[in-house]
Amino acid sequence: MRVAMIGSGYVGLVSGACFADFGHEVACIDKDPAKIQALEAGRMPIFEPGLEDLVRRNVEQGRLSFATDLSDAVAAAEVVFIAVGTPSRRGDGHADLSYVHAAAREIARAISGYTVVVTKSTVPVGTGDEVERIIREERPDAAFAVVSNPEFLREGAAIDDFKRPDRIVVGAEDARAADVMRELYRPLYLNQAPVLVTSRRTAELTKYAANAFLATKITFINEIADLCEKVGANVQDVARGIGLDNRIGSKFLHAGPGYGGSCFPKDTLALVKTAQDADSPVRIVETVAAVNDQRKRAMGRKVIAACGGSVRGKRIALLGLTFKPNTDDMRDAPSIAIVTALQDAGAEVVACDPEGVEQAKKVLENVTYAPDAYACAEGADAVVIVTEWNAYRALDLSRLARLLKSPVMVDLRNVYRPEEVRAAGFTYASVGRV
Repeated sequence: MRVAMIGSGYVGLVSGACFADFGHEVACIDKDPAKIQALEAGRMPIFEPGLEDLVRRNVEQGRLSFATDLSDAVAAAEVVFIAVGTPSRRGDGHADLSYVHAAAREIARAISGYTVVVTKSTVPVGTGDEVERIIREERPDAAFAVVSNPEFLREGAAIDDFKRPDRIVVGAEDARAADVMRELYRPLYLNQAPVLVTSRRTAELTKYAANAFLATKITFINEIADLCEKVGANVQDVARGIGLDNRIGSKFLHAGPGYGGSCFPKDTLALVKTAQDADSPVRIVETVAAVNDQRKRAMGRKVIAACGGSVRGKRIALLGLTFKPNTDDMRDAPSIAIVTALQDAGAEVVACDPEGVEQAKKVLENVTYAPDAYACAEGADAVVIVTEWNAYRALDLSRLARLLKSPVMVDLRNVYRPEEVRAAGFTYASVGRV
């Protein structure tokens, strides 16, 4: 099938490359000429394991192309995806749909023949209705259907998630459009990925509900971790004890410094705003968002406490800056609030990250960057594990202790066993363990 992907950011580029790898003919469109030039030269705008090779292979085989103008690609396409950004809107927290609406208008002017227009961007309930209205207003003569097909990709594992999904959700009001989407995803048939066809509004809400539920699990175990520290329990054992219950499951029960990234913060906020507008508030999600925001700053206070109650004039080494490993994404990363809290308390911050330094420089000020964990720790008064990159999971603790001015480790991801770190001479603090 011929596919046009409007937007070549994280979702659009990964999805477009994977569809091309299935054998479809895909054109990825983006307004940014520099991004398109980089993609044509084989340079990725994001870090995602395996993406560069996937893109290169499909470009070489003629199934994947890039352009700044959508006219030709949309006119030739049977399926057109909208995969543009929907950031939180300044001032009120609602999802900013201006890019979605602009894409719909451009698509309307270019479509030719029956076309399925698919919203891949994460959007509030009712957005598909508005996209349909915009296209119909621009092109009363057009033969088209608007479908919702939310993405459920984890950064750092997006390609595998796309090719081996738990489910494919298709929100369609038109049987013909639903059949087109089934054909598009037919290559996944051998993986037995279930295709759930719902109404369009149901599909839109499913995405928000999924992310809000996962964010709730993270926030729940973080609060249990705080309780564990007060009563002398071990949060990792608690998480195993409840996670072995099939009704609960073990995923997203890892205590840490709070969630960040491109999805959970903005999607929980957008769901809260949607629910308030519908006069059906989601109190649990409201609390989850508030608790998570507070937790990030609290992790800075945790570091200060581990350093004896003051970090003024001290040098603090942070290992990891991105919101999770295997990505360069700094959006709403806990490290941002932690760095700010430490700097506000008078600390000098030095940091390292395998992939996120360039992005970190755009959002963090007055931070010194080191090439690796050992260089980062040299002469520091404490070392803090913020992101659980593999590079930080098996450090030479004796060497690390010798490099530090004072052997203090704050492990915000519970990477190490307390007895192991203390045996190396460290004063050690972790999350939900004593």
